[in-house]
Amino acid sequence: MMNVKDLFRRSAKKLAIVVLDRHPEAYARYIFKKRFHRKMNLDAPKDINEKINWLKFRTDTSEWSRLTDKYRVREYVTACGLADILVPLYGKWNRAEEINFDELPESFVLKTNNSSGTIFIVKNKDDINRETMCRSLNYWLRQKVGVLSAEPHYQMIEPCIVAEQLLPANNGSTSPIDYKIWCFNGEPFSIWATHNRDASGAIVGLYDLNWNYQPEYQVFCSHYREGTPPLPKPHNLDKMLDIARILAKPFPEVRVDLYALDDGRIYFGEMTFTSLGGFMNYYTPEYLLLMGEKCDISNC
Repeated sequence: MMNVKDLFRRSAKKLAIVVLDRHPEAYARYIFKKRFHRKMNLDAPKDINEKINWLKFRTDTSEWSRLTDKYRVREYVTACGLADILVPLYGKWNRAEEINFDELPESFVLKTNNSSGTIFIVKNKDDINRETMCRSLNYWLRQKVGVLSAEPHYQMIEPCIVAEQLLPANNGSTSPIDYKIWCFNGEPFSIWATHNRDASGAIVGLYDLNWNYQPEYQVFCSHYREGTPPLPKPHNLDKMLDIARILAKPFPEVRVDLYALDDGRIYFGEMTFTSLGGFMNYYTPEYLLLMGEKCDISNC
């Protein structure tokens, strides 16, 4: 039986979510002030965090909702003539109970379409507890994604579950290398590569378009760790940059995430318009300003 203290705590949490849901910009300002110890300037935004939040609260973000949906974005990638880079899809369901695990291959990825980290990487389905997995998936589907991160466009995504092919890890890594390509006004600017990702974080590295390593612009921590030596330049980097240009063309700011396997195949990961909600602290203030200078929002 729930005691009074637990009942009060649960009620307070529900009330807080309602308030934050109704006042996302005010909450974003609070997060920004707490993290960076200064007020967020949306009247004359300068750094990339401020410009992301300006776009978030001053423009129509309905297209963001469509393209951050990990299921619906496949339509956009296909319309851009890039269907060949989509990770093979095994299924899509609205509830975990609809999943027929017997029809899935031995290994696969199971995730929700509207959040980050709500994912199961299955290497052998005989080893999984299906009941526990389904319970977690249904719990994730019920969450009001975007409220606690001040990202209201995520709330417009209709949640579902998707299963995709499990991509192999790159040589020397425990996971596929994720090439996160920053693009401003349709042009790639830099690449943030992450690998060896697990529950504790990932090894990260920032590179310019010529693959020069730029640790001086990064703020490393226990979650985002520096790797030594830096990653070798991918042999198909130019092709990845071309793909990023095509996908990023309509937008003043977007991060296009791609995977490049050792056999040369390139796969689409996701498109992100609000990296860390627009409160990134894993780059130096100087680099955040530099990114902001490259992001032209004058025509938005």
